Amino acid sequence: MEINSVRKHLSRIKGGRLAAKAAPATMVTLVISDVVGDDPSFIASGPGVGDQTTLHEARAILKKYQLTPPQSIEEALADPQNETLAPDDPVFKKVRTRIIANGALVLATAAPLLEAGGFQVINLGDVLAGEARDVGAEHAQLVHKYRQQKQPVALLSGGELTVTVRGDGAGGPSQEYALALVDALAKTDEGLEGIFAISADTDGCDGGEGLISDPAGALISPSTLSRASALKLNTATFLEHNDSGRFFETLGDLVKTGPTHTNVNDFRFILINKN
Repeated sequence: MEINSVRKHLSRIKGGRLAAKAAPATMVTLVISDVVGDDPSFIASGPGVGDQTTLHEARAILKKYQLTPPQSIEEALADPQNETLAPDDPVFKKVRTRIIANGALVLATAAPLLEAGGFQVINLGDVLAGEARDVGAEHAQLVHKYRQQKQPVALLSGGELTVTVRGDGAGGPSQEYALALVDALAKTDEGLEGIFAISADTDGCDGGEGLISDPAGALISPSTLSRASALKLNTATFLEHNDSGRFFETLGDLVKTGPTHTNVNDFRFILINKN
């Protein structure tokens, strides 16, 4: 959100400026949300909605992170003419903003398909955030809980996870979540028995180098641990080095879709199958 606050004050269209350019015409904005919580002022930095942040706050963000921008940016953020439009500005009276796709819609679409396959669907929501490895470990606990049921269970979740980089490995939040899930389940008696899962970014790129070949995420199956063991891949060691990408690449279990040209954040499901 902080980087969006800075962007809005450096753009000719963000922070409501596109709406100002269109005024007095009626403007309808159809939004695909990649922001947890679907706040339209932060989706694409809000070209069609008012902005509650200020130039002062944008400058404070740069100072907070001890960033020294080029002189042109410093001058732009010091110029009162670059202040964004407030939400109550009259230009927004004829602006309509509609969310047409988001993470919640993805989960709602997947749920009936899984239910038709005999799974009890547990929808954990599309606003999950936090450290990918922590969420992965938490979901391993849910797997242990729902394993006690007779009916197969599907755990669905979305949101946007993060990684605090401590090592020199490869792999983004979706892959690190998957590795943390595998690592936590490896410590249980059942291991990955009956477990199938996917953790991926809907834009087709989970970290990486910005190449079209970057992976979107990773797959997990009941054989993941046994194949890793045969190749002498230690889940804890790879997790320690933030090296989830190389772990799943070695197994051949990376999800590679290429750019999808859309983005509704992360998509995850875990199938807990008794059969």
